[in-house]
Amino acid sequence: MSKRWGWAVAWMVVVLPVSVSAKSARHASPSVSRATVSSEPFSSAILVEAESGSVLFEKNPHRQAPPASMTKMMLMLLVAEGVRDGRLHWDDPVRVSERASKIGGSQVYLKSGEVFPLAEMMQAVVIHSANDAAYAVAEMVAGSAAEFVARMNERAVQLGMHDTKYQSVHGLPPEAGKLPDLSSASDLAVLARQLVGFPDILRWSSTKEATFRNGSMVLTNTNRLVRETDWIDGLKTGSYHEAGFNVTATGHRDGMRLIAVVMGVPRKEDCFSAAEDLLSNGFAEYHAVAPVHEGDVVANDVAVKGGRPRFVRVVAGRSLTILSKRGKNPRFTLQLTIPREVEAPLAARQVVGEVVVHEGDNIVGTVPAVAADNVEVGSLWDRVF
Repeated sequence: MSKRWGWAVAWMVVVLPVSVSAKSARHASPSVSRATVSSEPFSSAILVEAESGSVLFEKNPHRQAPPASMTKMMLMLLVAEGVRDGRLHWDDPVRVSERASKIGGSQVYLKSGEVFPLAEMMQAVVIHSANDAAYAVAEMVAGSAAEFVARMNERAVQLGMHDTKYQSVHGLPPEAGKLPDLSSASDLAVLARQLVGFPDILRWSSTKEATFRNGSMVLTNTNRLVRETDWIDGLKTGSYHEAGFNVTATGHRDGMRLIAVVMGVPRKEDCFSAAEDLLSNGFAEYHAVAPVHEGDVVANDVAVKGGRPRFVRVVAGRSLTILSKRGKNPRFTLQLTIPREVEAPLAARQVVGEVVVHEGDNIVGTVPAVAADNVEVGSLWDRVF
């Protein structure tokens, strides 16, 4: 499009047809056939596409139950966010307290007074589900495990995890007179969608084996699916008697990531098999299509008031992925909206409007429209004329 835009209306709208070979988008309520999920041994489960959150399968998704060691997923998120935001660093020292050294269950046998880098401790948490490492990290980050639990619950509320209430940092069975941690398949999928955005977490969760304590101990991934497949790369397991066997599993194929949460399975093997079935069937029935890619030109010559040059290319600021049924051919249109006046100066990548993606009468997504290049403030002549 090379039209030079005028200033007659407050917003300019341009519609661009796009053809993509795929089926319906998010609004079509996609679902995986229940017949393809073998025997449904779980009390609750959900399968979602990671980017959009589209639900492909669910059974009792809001049923509250103990997540067991999947409780540590929130610890993983808070630590990863702390590192991202600069409040924590992977080489920060974590000193083991007496209390942390006495936490039972899965552990790396920490001794009081030992010090390890935060990255090593988190490796033990993610790969081996080490309860003592989780407790030590929580104390280092928040000053006490109780304060860290409060932060876990606060973050759960922020994420809209309304079925979730944390009582511990590790997910072990509650002591006599204490309450268990509670969550749901739906909430854990919300949490998992956050976690898969952190490369370090995915790197550890996809690691089959690693060493700890200068190589003297081998950490074996508790997720059998990671050990036995080459396409499932996480995320967390959890089990104890009252909770049953649970797993949050994720895999990536052909540009699409799916997340399956399975809870309350009586047998460990059935838990892993059900999660693998859900993921496999999701990938078999759906794929990702992109009606717009980052950098696609959506307008060649948009006038810039007072600018030099006087016109700027406008491009899509990011890609948009749509979940689609295999074997169908949807038709998308892109609607570009930009303000009546785009004024100099402009920086490359500065947002100047929005690209709205339609399938038929339905809006299936939006991406920012950004300037492709810098535009400086022109001379007095440019600004006047």
